[in-house]
Amino acid sequence: MCAKSRSSSKNKAIDRPFDPKLWKRASEIARSYRLIIEFEDGEYYGSTLEMPYVMADGKTTAACVDATLEALTTAVATLLENDQEPPASSSDNKRSEQVNVRLTAMEKMRLEEASRRQGFRGLSDYIRNKALEGA
Repeated sequence: MCAKSRSSSKNKAIDRPFDPKLWKRASEIARSYRLIIEFEDGEYYGSTLEMPYVMADGKTTAACVDATLEALTTAVATLLENDQEPPASSSDNKRSEQVNVRLTAMEKMRLEEASRRQGFRGLSDYIRNKALEGA
C-alpha cells in the first residue's frame, strides 16, 4: 500500500452518533464477518470477504482487528440506517445452487479485468455480487 493511501486510511472519529440499538445490531453483524488481516510495509491491514472495500489498518494485529471492526460496524450501521440489507456472513449461507453462463472470450476477459480492478478474488464472486446488486 502506498504512503498516500496509507495516510488517508487512518481512523477518523464518526462525525455523529448512531442510534444505540442500531449500533449494537450493526456490531453483531460486523463481528460475524470473516476478517482478513495482512501484513505489509510494517503495518497490518484488515478487510473482510463480505465487504472487501471496508478496510482499516493498525500497528499490531489487535489494533488492526479493532479498527477493522469499527469501520465495518460503521458501514453496516449506515446501510441499516438507510434501510439497506448488509451482506450476509460468508458462513451463513452455504451456496448449493449453480448457474452456468456462456460468454465469449472477450466478454470473459473484460469481466475478469473488472473483477480484479474492483478487488474481487474471482470472476464468480464478481458476477454474483453485481447480479445481486441489481436484483
